[in-house]
Parts: sequence; structure tokens; C-alpha cells
Amino acid sequence: MANPEMSDQMPDSPADDDGRTAAASPAALPSETAQLQRLLAESKDSEREARRALGVLASIIKHLPVGVTVQAEDGKPLFANDMAAGFSGEAPEPAPTGAEPDRGEGASVQASVPIVTMTEDRVAGEGGERTLLKYCRPARIHDRAVLVTAAIDHTERKQAEVELSRRAYFDDLTGLPNRTLIQEHVEQLLTSADSSPRFALAFLDIDNFKHINDYYTHAIGDALLVKVAQRIATNVRPSDILSRISGDEFLLVVHPLARDEDLADLIDSLLAQLKEPFLIEGFEIFTSASIGLSVYPDHGRNYEMLRRAADTAMYRIKEGAKGGAALFDSDMGRAMTARMKQEQRLRLAVRDGRFCCAFQPKVDIRSEEVVGVEALIRLRDEDGEIQAPGDFIGLATELGLIDDMAHLALDQIVRSMDLIDEAFGPHVTVSINIAAKQACNIQFMRDFCDELKSTSYAGRFIVEVTEDAFVAKSLFQSQVLPMLREIGTRVSIDDFGTGYSSLAALADITADELKIDRSFITDIHKRSRSQSILKAIEALSEPLGMTVIAEGVETAEEVAFLQAATRIRYAQGYYYSRPIFMEDLTATRHGGSGNSRSHATQRDQSPLRVRR
Repeated sequence: MANPEMSDQMPDSPADDDGRTAAASPAALPSETAQLQRLLAESKDSEREARRALGVLASIIKHLPVGVTVQAEDGKPLFANDMAAGFSGEAPEPAPTGAEPDRGEGASVQASVPIVTMTEDRVAGEGGERTLLKYCRPARIHDRAVLVTAAIDHTERKQAEVELSRRAYFDDLTGLPNRTLIQEHVEQLLTSADSSPRFALAFLDIDNFKHINDYYTHAIGDALLVKVAQRIATNVRPSDILSRISGDEFLLVVHPLARDEDLADLIDSLLAQLKEPFLIEGFEIFTSASIGLSVYPDHGRNYEMLRRAADTAMYRIKEGAKGGAALFDSDMGRAMTARMKQEQRLRLAVRDGRFCCAFQPKVDIRSEEVVGVEALIRLRDEDGEIQAPGDFIGLATELGLIDDMAHLALDQIVRSMDLIDEAFGPHVTVSINIAAKQACNIQFMRDFCDELKSTSYAGRFIVEVTEDAFVAKSLFQSQVLPMLREIGTRVSIDDFGTGYSSLAALADITADELKIDRSFITDIHKRSRSQSILKAIEALSEPLGMTVIAEGVETAEEVAFLQAATRIRYAQGYYYSRPIFMEDLTATRHGGSGNSRSHATQRDQSPLRVRR
């Protein structure tokens, strides 16, 4: 904009000799002034904008959910935003609100060491200890060396990580390391084996723990496990590690092991301590532990070999007088090798379905008519030889294969129903055995009941379980039994008299059938005490609505006594028939005998009359 005062003093002038306007230079002044004024105004606007922008930036930094601090080279704090002050509990340093003077080329931020370091620090705050994840970077600001730090509150994430680690590596009940952690610990010892002394594994199993659970309830059983863990822990050295690897099994790593005598002294002390009574909720509970031991490197050079060796030694104790300890030896090694081979054979048999069922009749001892058959599972080995159930049932239960075998047996029974009907009559019941452990497994029994129902033969089936499934404080009576009742399947108590038999237990049982164990039937005609027990069971079962069956009847004298001295109507045993295989049933169906010599022999030696 032109200045009017300057215009009045300097009017327009004519051109000089060289053609220039005499007043050209002075005439340009108003324009240059305006430009200068405009530049000054813009400069002031830029400064205001810069200050405004800096203020916004300072406000953002102040309210960042990340703690930001700046420290001088000597460690003196220069700046801290609100979040950082909250972490430290000190008042925040004020953020700059104006522009710093230009100090030359170093005015821009330049990292002197372009490396970010990360640390995890714990600080005490108002809400308790916090875990901070800090990222630090040296920098130069206006030629001044500083350390810029950004801190994130990592507390909740850290707590979650700790909880996940605890669940992954520690037992919820006892707080001890679990199977995974103890294995990792042993493997770490093995990696440094060249410089590490010998160590031992002690495999501890609480004796009769299942009975304690059944009698006192699982809550007291859990409390016992906690007290056992505490008692063991107080008797070991700080360098030893105790873990709970499953149910009532503990594994103790004794490290280092300087002398075998030290190990013997420790184990003797543990055995004595564990035999002392435990006082739990007013009950004085007595128990003991069986302990198997293995030593590195004598009995193995990896965790699995050492664990298996200690496990094998422990089972050797279990087979004899419980409550003792044994060190693994070569004889056990051969037994372990044989067991491993047996495990392999059993797993392959389950995979290949190499199981079959033999059917043993239940007979009315007065009319000698077949009223039912019991399906007995058998295993065919690779050579086609039949293996007795005593050789594999216990191992199958231990390995968790028994469920698959039950489904295989049921499938074969259903496929044999036409043969069963032709051989014994369409009226006969079919009994199938279920282990007590399976019977108390709600999910397994739900699936099994669904499978029974789908066969359309559910009403003809009887599920046989041992009496401990009934009297144990389990869910069998309250949940499993109603499922079986709903589909029309009956229930039988197998091997009665060999488990928890008591009048109170019998009064609580709501089964349809009671099978008296063969130990009471053998030579019953010669044993007066067994006769009295048999009559008492008979007298109790009748008002409770349970059919009584005598198992293991093998001689005519036993049959004669049952007929003359008892009201028992039904029996099962070799006197009437051995278990009959499917090929025998097929031979019976076609009237053949050439390929069923055993069945023909049984038929000739037995008074069994098969109703068709």
C-alpha cells in the first residue's frame, strides 16, 4: 500500500538523459515497504502458528497414554509427561511452550546412537508394584545430548503371562512343578551332564489312594495330596525338586547325588514320614508311599528312560508289600522291555481291531435252560493265538485303551446277534463288561448309552460292573444308572464279595442282578462258612429285587448244593459251558462240528441244553 506522505513530497519527475525516470527509485519505496510489512505480519503469524502448534504438541505429549521422559547426559530429569510422573509418583516437568532459540546446525533432533534399548522395570506406585516396559534412545537436541525414554505399563500383560506360565508348568492343587516342567528340568541337567554330578529320580505313588478317595470323598483326597506334598518338600534339600506328575504320583529329582548312601537315607526318611498319620477335617488318615528309584547315568541317559526305570521299580514294590522302595535293576529292565513290547502289541491290536468275543451262557440250574450269555473279550495275537483277559485288561485300562476295546466289543456283539439268537434263543440277555473306571466316566457312559440305543437291542443288554463302581462316592448311581434305565438296559454287579461288600453298601445299590464271585462257590458243598455267607447274600438280595447268579460253577457237587440248599436259580461256569467263540456259534448254526472241536467237546461234557 502506498504511503500518502511520501507521495506528496516526491511528485512525478521527467526522464533523465539516459532514459531513466528521475523518481523511479524513490517511487519504488512504497511497494518495498508494503512487502516488508507483509513479511513481518506473516512472520508474526508463523510465530503464532508455531507457538500454537508447539502448544498442541505439548498437550498431546502431556496426555499420551505412554510415559515420556527426557534426561540430561548427567541423568538429571529435564521433562516428564503426566503418565511418566504417575509411574514415578513425582510431579511432571512442564513441557516447553515456546520455541527454543536456534543454536545452529544441531538444532534438529539427531540420534547419537541409533539403537533402541528395551528393559523391563518394576516400580512401586500408588496402586502397588507395576511392571514397565521401557524403550530408551540417546539423542541430540539443540546440540545437547539427552536420553529419551518411552515407558508402557506392562503390568496386566505380565500378570497374564505369569498366570499362563503357572498353568502350563505348575500343578493347580499343590503348586508344585508339573510333568512338563520337571521333564524340562531333567533335560537341562542332561545337557550339562559332562560337568554335572550324578542325580536320581524317585517315583512316589500314594498307596491305596483310590480307597481313600472313595471312603472319605475326593475333597479330603485332594487335601491329603496337598499335605503329602508339603511333608515331602520339608524333607528334601533346596537343590532337589519335587513335582506332581499325575493323580497321586510324584516325581522327586535328587540333585546332586554324591553318595548312594545319601539317597538311601533320604528315601528311608520319606517313607517313615509318610507313614505318620495325616489329620484332615477331623479324620486321622493313615497311608504310605511306594517309591521306585533310578540313577543317572546308571539306568538311562534321557528323561524317558530314567522315568520309566523309576516307574518300573515302583510297580515292583506295588506288587509286593507296599510302603517300601526299590532301586531299578537289570531284572526290572528285562521286565520293562517285556512290558514295552506288550504295550506295543496291545496298541497294534486296538488299531487293527484284533479282538473277538467269546460267549458264556447263564443257565437256569433247575431247568438247565439258557437265560443269557456274557460276552467276554479276548485278544488274538499276530499268530492267531487267543490271549486271556488277565494278560491285557489291566494294561489296557492303564494305557487308556479300554474305552476303544469296549466299543469294539459292542460292535462285535451286535454283529453276532443273529448267531446268538439261533444258538441260544431270541429271548436271552447279553451281558457286556464295563470297568469301574469307565462306569464312573460320565462322557464315556453317555457315548456308550447312545451307541447301545442305536443298536435297537438296548433292552436285551445287561451292563456288568464291579461293586466299587456303586459304592464309591461317584456319579454312577446318580447320573449313569438313570441313563441306562432310560434306554432299557439292565445293570449287574460283577464279582460281588471281593470288593467293598457291606450291608450298608448293598442297601444303597439299585442293580438288577448280583453275581456272586467264584471264590464263594468253589467247593461250596465243603465249606460251611461260605454256605452261611451265600445264604445271607441270597436273603438280602431277594427283598431288594436283585436276581442272584452263582459264578464259577464247575462241578456237579457245587450244582447239587445250590439246587438243594439255596433258592438261587441261575449259574454260570465251566460245568455248563466254556466261553464259546463266534466260529463255534457259526458251526452250531450250520450244524457242523468238524471245525469246532472245542465246542463239540464242551457239548459232550456238559448237560447244557440249548433252547432254540
